[in-house]
Amino acid sequence: MTEEMAATDLTMRYVGEESKGKTGRKRGAARLFGNRLAVASLCVLVFIHVAAFAGPLAWRVSPETMDPGAALSGWSASHPLGVDDLGRDELSRMLHGGRVTLAVGFFSMAFSVILGVVIGASAAFFGGAVGIVLMRLTDAMMAIPNFFFVLVALTVLGKSPVMVVLVIAVSSWMQVARVVYGETLKWKEYEFIEASVAVGAKPLHTLFKHVLPQTFPSVIVSATLGIAWAILTESAISYLGLGIQPPTPSWGNMLQNAQQYVWTAPILAVLPGLGITSVVLAYNFLGDGLRDALDPRLQRR
Repeated sequence: MTEEMAATDLTMRYVGEESKGKTGRKRGAARLFGNRLAVASLCVLVFIHVAAFAGPLAWRVSPETMDPGAALSGWSASHPLGVDDLGRDELSRMLHGGRVTLAVGFFSMAFSVILGVVIGASAAFFGGAVGIVLMRLTDAMMAIPNFFFVLVALTVLGKSPVMVVLVIAVSSWMQVARVVYGETLKWKEYEFIEASVAVGAKPLHTLFKHVLPQTFPSVIVSATLGIAWAILTESAISYLGLGIQPPTPSWGNMLQNAQQYVWTAPILAVLPGLGITSVVLAYNFLGDGLRDALDPRLQRR
């Protein structure tokens, strides 16, 4: 009978929390769409992603086709954004390079979030020796300068796109782990979590069913900021020649190639630089808007 009462209490508490969660999400969405800067950033990101991933379907010029006779020529009907020093169409390279840069940013963020959530949640929920080992590992990784870690790892392990994604992810999961660690510590003390344990639910079921969903708002904010950091890192290492390798275009290696012509053909540097700046700023502004919208302290108002 006691177990039945506990189960009923758990159900009522969970339904109450779910109802509060839906109300909070509605208020959060209203605050997000009331934030003009965040909405503008979202529109910019949608436009850039659609252009990068759907644009090559309409503009079918190969980014690797060379026309040496037209090298460094300006804008024209056949080349709306001009051509580079090897006679390659700049519009095609911007679209394909944006696709590569955005994909690297997304997959790096996805792997880092998965790794950070697993480590942070496990350390907080299970505690003890598991928590100590995992959080000391997190502290040790945070003590290593991220950018230099990326440079050394790519120099040793190679420069393939997959390796670039993995190295960026391994260098950036610690912030997510810290956020999830704190959120899990907070939520595991709530009564409906204790009730779940009391009725005999397995620890992993309690963790994935009741605890982790409460951390999603913080994880979403960390993910948006993580994409911006990953894109900036990929662009920086590609500029240094350690990221995406030619002839595959990315905005970073396009900047590297354009540095020789910054005075004679500045558009070659302006276009990829503008793309990187726009995406990074938009993701940062969107992350700020999401943070304000999903802040539980604001949801109570």
